[in-house]
This record gives sequence, structure tokens and C-alpha cells, in this order.
Amino acid sequence: MDKMDFFAKRRIVAAPGFNRWLVPPAALAIHLCIGMAYGFSVYWLPMSQLSAASASLSCSAESSLWQQLFTSGCRWRISSLGWIYTLFFVFLGCSAAIWGTWLEKAGPRKVGFIATLCWCGGLTIASFGVWSHQLWLLWLGAGAIGGIGLGLGYISPVSTLLRWFPDRKGMAAGLAIMGFGGGAMIGAPLATTLMHFFSTDGEAGIWQSLLALAGIYFVFMLAGTLSYRIPPIGWQPENWQPASTEQQNRVQVHVNMAIRTPQFWLLWLVLCLNVSAGIGVLGMASPLFQEVMAGRLSTTSGDKAVDIAMLAAGFTGLLSLFNILGRFFWASLSDRLGRKLTFSLFFVLGAIFYLLIPFITRTGSIPLFLMCFCIVISMYGGGFATIPAYLADIFGARMVGAIHGRLLTAWSAAGIVGPVLINYLREHQLASGLHGAELYQLTLNILAGLLLLGLLCNLLLRPADKKYAMSEQEEQSAGSLYQTSHGSCLSWHPARSSWPLTVVSWVVVLIPLLWGISITLKRTLALFT
Repeated sequence: MDKMDFFAKRRIVAAPGFNRWLVPPAALAIHLCIGMAYGFSVYWLPMSQLSAASASLSCSAESSLWQQLFTSGCRWRISSLGWIYTLFFVFLGCSAAIWGTWLEKAGPRKVGFIATLCWCGGLTIASFGVWSHQLWLLWLGAGAIGGIGLGLGYISPVSTLLRWFPDRKGMAAGLAIMGFGGGAMIGAPLATTLMHFFSTDGEAGIWQSLLALAGIYFVFMLAGTLSYRIPPIGWQPENWQPASTEQQNRVQVHVNMAIRTPQFWLLWLVLCLNVSAGIGVLGMASPLFQEVMAGRLSTTSGDKAVDIAMLAAGFTGLLSLFNILGRFFWASLSDRLGRKLTFSLFFVLGAIFYLLIPFITRTGSIPLFLMCFCIVISMYGGGFATIPAYLADIFGARMVGAIHGRLLTAWSAAGIVGPVLINYLREHQLASGLHGAELYQLTLNILAGLLLLGLLCNLLLRPADKKYAMSEQEEQSAGSLYQTSHGSCLSWHPARSSWPLTVVSWVVVLIPLLWGISITLKRTLALFT
């Protein structure tokens, strides 16, 4: 029965001569689509201005969130729409944790296909929710079902890439996860363009743009899903041999055993603390720029408000760009420096920059201010991209997809801790009568403290002990899923005929990514003109 299943793991074991460079574009195709979750806020304002035929006013202050979910009699509040963003990442972390083990059994093609159905199906349901003016359909479609698609799509290529690139694990993970960060740079301007295209005098074009995005993403994600291949057990790149110490220390740990080890929970804290601090900086970057640096900018009094708003938008775009570039740069650098040293740099440099930001703002140096935030955000993105390779170093690559799924609950926790910490501290400082750089100094000091705690956790990490290794029966069970009829060839040279297809695959995913980057760069030019 399994052999007849088109999506079965056995069906996607690569034949000798397969070009491993075909796999990263497949992963990018999926991550660039689901990465639109970061840019979904482009819909908040136009959605808040929508109304059903009988609704011309915003929902009253007395109406509860529950009432807003099921009424079509008033306009939605932006705060109510913003819950979709929260649902995205709650369901991302939960679905990755729950179904990560299933990924290792079912294989990336089946999981990627389910992710495609959930993400694109969720956008379709959200489109119907906008058309019928039912907020609960937006929450269910985009937030819950779409969030499950995010989680499954996020983890589906990671373990596959790590197996294809044991010599460049950091770079491989960075390539895919870079796409998740870059998805908003493509999706947000694309959504805006589609809304303008479909808009008429009496129609905002929102539900049509969501439906169009669902169709476009379905094509790209399905193409990526069907392009997945996995190497047979024991495969390694041609002419590559792991270091002797790496061979001696490497153990393959089952996911159920991994979560019982101190290494897993230390890594959980490493990711949670790095993300919490990063989200904190993202949350304060734009208001800090406007509140502290506005007075330093040479603008005319008549154009000042407009100029500051434009500069703040350019600043946010610049941060997004460095978030993406940092995912590839730091993850690739970790292949040379090692994962522990790379994360140590994140924590040490991050803490130093956080402590320096108040002093830099007092100097009024915009270049130093931008450099500081851009480096910090690059390390925030780099943490996401480097952690899968770190897991593979400690627990082995055999079940890294499942272990990575469990670890992503740290992201969900950080998504709550970071914003709550920042918002309450800011309110406390405002109530104390502070303003300007002083308003953020306590917050930045606390974030620096979180990073130093993360540094301690990182320094305590050691490779998993051999007592945690999978039993022979578990190894055979996992290995049987990779058995292939292509013979025992465990190393091969890519077939010459595969290179044209490889080049085309890269072009298909790089063109939209470069388009998104070009738009972001145009918006950031205002910072330097």
C-alpha cells in the first residue's frame, strides 16, 4: 500500500546522479509563500475600513470581542484583526511540535502538501470571511488553519536539507529559513498591487487579492513540494569525509529521548531568549526612531511629520532586509565558526549593542543608530537559521525535523514574553515621567540581561551523551523508511543533464525575491537622501 502512495517517503528517495542543489529552491518556494505571515499587517487598515451593507460605523467600545467575531453590523477594529497575527505563530509552534514526529515518518512531500492545502485553503476561507464580513472566518481560515500550514511548511524542508548538506548544514538551513523572512518583502507589495488591481468604486479588492494570493501560492508551494527528494541512508557528498572527532561524537537521538535531555532544554532557552530579545527590539525600533531621532533630523517644520513617517517606514524596511540577510550570513558563517561560538557572538554582541543604544541616541548619529539595530536584527534572524544545524550537531540529523518542531514552542513562548515585556515596561516608564532615550533604557538593560542569560545556557551545552542514542531497533525502523531500489551507491556526482533544471529552479525563486528586495531598497533610500 505504501509503495502505491504517491506521497510516500519511499517514493522520493533520490536516484544516483540526483543534483542536491535542486532541493534548496524547492524549500525556498514554500518558505517564500508562508513568509507572507510577516507581511499580513498590510491588510489591517483596509480591512478596518470595510463594512457590510448595513454597517457604516466602527464597532462600539462596549461591544465585546466575542460579539465582533460574529456580527456583520459594524466595522472591524485593527486590534481585533491583529489577533490573526498572534494566531499565526501560536498555531505555527503548536503544529510544528505536534506533527514534527509525523514529518519523519511521512516524509517532506506529504507534509509539504498538507502545508500547501492548509495555508492556501486558510487564505481562501479568509477571503470568504472578508466577502461575508465575518471576523470568525478570518480567525479560523488565516489564523488557525493557515497557522497550521505555517508550522508544517516551516519544518518540512529543514531535516531534508540538513541530510543533503552534511558539509554545509548551517548554509542549507539558512537558505530555507531566509525564505520565511523574505516572504513578507514579496507578499506585502504583491498584496497591495492585487488590491489596487481588483479595487473599484464600491469594492476595496481585499477578498479578491486574498483569493489570488491563495492561487499563486498554491502553484509555487505545490511545485516545491513535488520537487522534494531525500537521500538514502548513508549518503554523503562526493569526496567529502566528516572530521574524525565528529564521527566519534555523533549520536542519533530519538525525538522522544531528546526532549528528556538537558541539552534540549538549554537549546530551548537559547532560542527563546534570543527571540524574546529580538522581538523586543523589533517592537521598539520604529517608535524609538521617531521619538528619539526625530529631533535630530534636519527637516523643515512644514514637512517634518511627513518626512519622519517616511523615514520610519524606510527604517522598518531596512530592518526586514537585514533580518533576511542575517539568516543566510550567520548560518553559513556557523559552518566555519561552529554553532556554539556563533550563538555566543549573538549574545555578547547583542548585549553590548543594547547597552550602547541609549548613548548612541544621545549623540544623534543616525548612521551609528542604523548600524546598531541592523546588526542586532541580523543576529535575531541568524538565530532562527542556525538553530536547526545546532540541533543536528547535538542530536544527529536523523530526527532533527521532529526535534526542531518541538523546539519551536520556544518561538511561541518568546512571541508572548517579548511584546508583553516591552509594552508593560514602556507604560511603566511613561507613568514615571520619562521620555526620549530614558524611556527605553531600562527595557534595553533588561533585554541585555536576557541575552547574557542566553549566553550562560549556550556555554553549558555539550554534545548528547551516547547513552541517549537510538536503539538498534529504532535505527532500523528509521532506516527502513529510506531504503531504495537504486543500489548501494552512497556517493555520486550530479548528472550533467540536471544542471539546466537546477538553474531554472533557482531563477524561478530568486526573481520574486530580488523583486521584493528592490522594493525594500527603494523605500530605505529616504534614510540617506
